[in-house]
Amino acid sequence: MTTRGTVPVPGAGDPVTVGVLSFHNSKESKAILNAVEALGHGTEWLREENVVFRVDDGGASLEPDVDVIANRLLLSNTDQPTEELGIARTLAALRPMLNPPDATARAAHKTAAAATMATAGEVPLPRTLLALSADRLNLLRDEFGPEAVYKTAIGTHGGGAWKVDTSETLTTKVGRRRAFLQELIGRGDERPRDLRVYVVDGEVVGAMYRVAAEGDWRTNVARGGEVRDATGDLPEEADRLARRSAELIGLDYAGVDLIEGEDGWYVLEVNPTAGFKGLYRATGRSPAPEIARLAIERAGGTVDEERVRELAATLDDSTPTCTPTPESEAFEEPVVLGFTERVVVSGTSGTRTIVGKSDTGAARTSIDLQLAAEIGAGPIHTVSRVRSGSSDRSRPRPVVDLVVGIAGTQHTVEANVEDRSHMTHSLLLGRDVLRHYHLDISRRVDDTSVTGEEQPPEE
Repeated sequence: MTTRGTVPVPGAGDPVTVGVLSFHNSKESKAILNAVEALGHGTEWLREENVVFRVDDGGASLEPDVDVIANRLLLSNTDQPTEELGIARTLAALRPMLNPPDATARAAHKTAAAATMATAGEVPLPRTLLALSADRLNLLRDEFGPEAVYKTAIGTHGGGAWKVDTSETLTTKVGRRRAFLQELIGRGDERPRDLRVYVVDGEVVGAMYRVAAEGDWRTNVARGGEVRDATGDLPEEADRLARRSAELIGLDYAGVDLIEGEDGWYVLEVNPTAGFKGLYRATGRSPAPEIARLAIERAGGTVDEERVRELAATLDDSTPTCTPTPESEAFEEPVVLGFTERVVVSGTSGTRTIVGKSDTGAARTSIDLQLAAEIGAGPIHTVSRVRSGSSDRSRPRPVVDLVVGIAGTQHTVEANVEDRSHMTHSLLLGRDVLRHYHLDISRRVDDTSVTGEEQPPEE
C-alpha cells in the first residue's frame, strides 16, 4: 500500500491512504488532503491525470491504490453528471467511499432529495411542484400564491434559482435542466436569511446564518451573502433536522440548508459538496479535519482527536504534496467563437436561438429588454453601473440571471438588461462568457441563418 504524502505522527498507528476524488482545484479538496497528511496518513488526489481502472484475469484494480475514497465530484457543475457519477460508481465498487455515488446523485437532484425526505415524513419541506409538462406547470402554478421560488433541479451557488411572479408563463426547463416551483418561505419583511449546518458523521461541526446581499433575495456566499456564526446558539430543532436530513439522504458529510418560516424550520437542500469558505469565515472552524478523521477511521486507521480539533482552527488550502503531475500535456483544441455567434438564451418562460455579438471590452453580457422579457430572464436582483464609450458618467442597468448556451456548453451569468432595439444584435457577449473561449473576429455567423430575416447594418 502506498503512503504518499505521509508524515509520521506519534500515536497515529499504522498509516492508511485516503484518496480524494475531485477533478477540480477547490479549497475543500485541498484542505481534506492536507488534513489527512497532518493527521499522519497517506494521501492521493484522484484526478483525471492519474486514475487508472483495470479489469483483468485477477479481477479489478485501481491506480493509485488507496484504502478509502472521499467523494468530492461536483455533479451540479458539470454538463455530463452521469459520466462523473459513473466514474464514482466504478471506484466505489473497489473501495469504501464517503458520500457514496447514489447518495450524492440523490442530493444533487433537488426534487429527488425532497422526495426521499418527504417519504420519510420526518422533515418539514417547502411545498414543491415538479411538472414535466409546461401545460400542467402553468395550470398549477397559482397554488403558490403571487410569488414562488423557481429552481433548476440541478444547480449550484444560487445560479439556478429565481423568485418568480406566478402569473407569468413558466417553462419546465431552463436550458437543458428541468425546473420546478417551491414555496417562498420567510419571516415578514425581514431581510432574507437562511441557515447552513455542516454535518459530518451524524454530528454538527459548524453552522452559520447567511443573509442575502442588499438588493438580492438569495443568501449564497458565492453571491455576496453575509455570514454569522450560529454554532453556539443553533436552535435545537434545526440541529435535529440537519442531522436527520443528511442521514435520510445517505451522506457522510453535507451542508444542510434550512430556512425559518412563521411556523418553524424547513429544510431547503442537502448539499453533498458544500463549500468551506463561508463557514470558516463565520465560525473560524473548518470541516476538513473531521472529514479526514472519518475517512481514516473508515479505512481502519486511528487519529489523535486533540490534533483534529487543533487542525479545525485553520483552513489549509495550500497545494497538497500528493498533487499529481501529468506525464505529458495533452493539447486540447480550444473552442473558437466568432465576432458573431449562434447563442441559445434561456429564462424561466422560454428559450430562443439568436445571433449574439462578442465584445471583449464589456465585462458583463448584455441582453435586450424585450428579449429578456420574452424568455423570462430575471427577475431583476441587482443594478450595475456601466460607463458607455468615452463618457465619464455611468448609467444604471438592471441585472438578471441568464442561461447562455454556446457550442453545447451552458453558462449561467448575471447579464445587464438594456434597450438594444436600435442595435443589430439583441445579445452582447461579455468577458464573463468569452473568457471560456478563443475569439476569432474574422469569423461571423449570418444572422439570417437563425432569424430568416435581413438585419440592419452592424452597429
